[in-house]
Amino acid sequence: MTSKRTTTTRKTTSSPKAAASAARKERTAAPLTISRSELLVNGSDSMFRQLVHNLFAFSTRHEAMRAGHGQRIGLSGIEYTFLISIRHLEVNGVVGVKQLADHLHLSGPFTTTMVGKLMAKGLVDKEPSPDDGRRVCLKVTEAGFGLLRELAPTQRQVNDLQFGCLSHEEFLQLSNLMGRLIDSADKALALQAYLNEHSTEGN
Repeated sequence: MTSKRTTTTRKTTSSPKAAASAARKERTAAPLTISRSELLVNGSDSMFRQLVHNLFAFSTRHEAMRAGHGQRIGLSGIEYTFLISIRHLEVNGVVGVKQLADHLHLSGPFTTTMVGKLMAKGLVDKEPSPDDGRRVCLKVTEAGFGLLRELAPTQRQVNDLQFGCLSHEEFLQLSNLMGRLIDSADKALALQAYLNEHSTEGN
């Protein structure tokens, strides 16, 4: 009597439990948002994501402080920024709209609009440039300077506390890094606009 050998066929499909586990792993492994090794820590972009979110958080808080400075002297936050920027720039020489726009990393038309608002309030004036009579330079009026002088004591206390965690060396490093990051961010924005445009064209 010959015995029949029974063969068992293994299932090639995974069990529902294994499939669910694989799906969970796929969901937890979010795609990387960066690829440069310098920005990855142990192959993860978690620290980079935290840095980005911290930048957002800092920017929100600094924007609120700027609005508070402006409110104290009867201006909006952006008006205050333009006023104090003109005042500090004119200490080192002639200030034109282009120099002001470059300093604030803003467009010329927007800068012109904001200067017009400050002029209407009697806080900024235009004078012929001593270097070129066809051009004008911006000057903070005595009224504008009076507002900044009134704000300064409070401003010093707030700024000292906000940046009090930095050593002198760290402050210099941060100042340098922020300038470089703004430049690279401008390039990244241009790339993003290009990629978005071409992505739309392909659909």
